[in-house]
Amino acid sequence: MSAPASANGEPARPVNKENLLVNLLCNVAVPALTLIFLSRPARLGPLWGLVVALTFPLGYGIYDLLTRRKWNFLSGFGLFSIAVTGGLGLLQLGGFWFAVKDGAIPVLFGCAIIGSLRTPTPLIRTLLYNDQVLDTQKVNAALAVRGAAAEFERLMVRATWLLAGAFFFTAVVNFTLARMVLKSPGGTPEFNAELGKMTVISHTVLIVPTLAVMLGAFWYLLAGATRLTGLTFDELFHDSAKSGAEKPAGR
Repeated sequence: MSAPASANGEPARPVNKENLLVNLLCNVAVPALTLIFLSRPARLGPLWGLVVALTFPLGYGIYDLLTRRKWNFLSGFGLFSIAVTGGLGLLQLGGFWFAVKDGAIPVLFGCAIIGSLRTPTPLIRTLLYNDQVLDTQKVNAALAVRGAAAEFERLMVRATWLLAGAFFFTAVVNFTLARMVLKSPGGTPEFNAELGKMTVISHTVLIVPTLAVMLGAFWYLLAGATRLTGLTFDELFHDSAKSGAEKPAGR
């Protein structure tokens, strides 16, 4: 199967896949360890410990954008979150404001997902219903044949609310965790250490339920698509996404 063509007729340049291990190291592990162990006065100190910790996720976000050459809405919110964290840290504000930040950003993300329904390119199409995995051209053609395009749009709206709900849930838990963990005054080594622990806790505690809700929204979308299009589950996906599973072992 040949590579899909771009708008000028040339083969489309494949998008480099993100390295999950490097992502976790730069966005979670290294910043957390830096905040916990290098923020003491005898080492980097609270200020430089925070600055160094923030350079890793910030640098990774910029590097990922330059190498994959594709702007990602999630990456944009991540960079915004890092910038706000750095600003609050440099101002030496206390844990309450970090809790507000940790709760507000997922709320903004959820509202953006819902608000995008009024735009020509809803975020549900970028996050779940995108052509990198799903054969959206085949799905759209089947919907047109069966006259189910309008019902599918209503299905997308319901899936959008499910997806936004995952971020609203994250906001509540983030705020609660931050209020429980961040107790020390801002600008102190103890506060930086708590911030490092908060980074680890928020990722480990929230990733499972948040992913579960997002996968649930994706499954709901797929189940509705099979019902409305008459396509099988496998037919919803590109052949390239299934080739690895269909290829006989040892060949």
